[in-house]
Amino acid sequence: MSPCFALVAGEASGDILGAGLIKALKKDYPAARFVGIGGPLMIAEGFETLYPMERLSVMGLFEVLGRLRELLNIRKQLFKTLLDIKPDVFIGIDAPDFNLALERKFKDAGIKAVHYVSPSVWAWREKRVFKIKKSVDLVLCLFPFEVAFYQRHDVAAVCVGHTLADAIDLQTDTQRARQQLNLAPDRPLMAILPGSREGEVARLGDVFIDTAKRIREHMPNIQFVIPAANEERKQQLLSLLQHKDLPGVTLLNGQSRTAMAAADTILLASGTATLEAMLLKKPMVVAYKLSRLTAFFLFRMLKQPFVSLPNLLAGKELVPELLQDDATPKKLAAACLTLLQSEDALQGMRGEFLALHKGIRLNADAAAAHAISELINAS
Repeated sequence: MSPCFALVAGEASGDILGAGLIKALKKDYPAARFVGIGGPLMIAEGFETLYPMERLSVMGLFEVLGRLRELLNIRKQLFKTLLDIKPDVFIGIDAPDFNLALERKFKDAGIKAVHYVSPSVWAWREKRVFKIKKSVDLVLCLFPFEVAFYQRHDVAAVCVGHTLADAIDLQTDTQRARQQLNLAPDRPLMAILPGSREGEVARLGDVFIDTAKRIREHMPNIQFVIPAANEERKQQLLSLLQHKDLPGVTLLNGQSRTAMAAADTILLASGTATLEAMLLKKPMVVAYKLSRLTAFFLFRMLKQPFVSLPNLLAGKELVPELLQDDATPKKLAAACLTLLQSEDALQGMRGEFLALHKGIRLNADAAAAHAISELINAS
């Protein structure tokens, strides 16, 4: 009898992972059934979604509270429906606030439960690991240091790598990227990424532009490229640039990966973009600013000395991190100029990035499918 896989993805990134996982599982189980909640990419692979994925895509505390009754009802009805179907395994993809409770219910009902993409328990709110231990049979981690954390707490976990590491080549063609963006091939180039959210750009946009002005004082021929995440961020950045004397900036619609590939070095907000920059082998300076109240509580809960993924993966400071009051134009410009003016520093960082890339380039879709197959076959 063909197995049944139940999956729940709550946002676009989960839909990407779910689609890749389904495609990989179908190689071993071509007649399997895939059912739960997913998006268009999963549906294109033959997935049956019982609710629109968009109903789970809620961000922000007040937005969640406003939809809490609906979300709880979806979870209750979904569990009932899937329990009647009796899947061989339930796989929650990210969305821990929604999925962990479901995983616990399925595990208690004797159905194998898997959580794909570890919550950041290794960074803050470490006690959540005890809830995860009670809720799942297996955690599929993107990074090796996450597995080490779970092993210390006796939770079954395996590193499957990151799909970005599979998608991005080990070598980056910088000149090709510059040609695609119509940028000068023989002048130094810095990419500036102040974030994709309105608040991030509000806190870092001015700081990054003032940093660029300081850098230009030392390197008059440098080029700057700023990819805007969407039209709203583009208008926000245009408004900031209008009040600054910084000519010669190329403002892009999207194309952040191409912009980073074209650059000699990158100034960016902490987040997933730091992983992408690392995979492109681009030296970087990382900054972040939060509201003072949020920072006061968050930094007291952090269990790690770093916030950027390259440093977390390396277990040491590979890239400069300038956070909160340290994220000033003067300090950021000095850190960027150190990289831009030192070829030895650039080459050393690129070599470390290549080793880290290889460490998480594990064919994530196939690795996740294999781990899940082993779990259900061991039943």
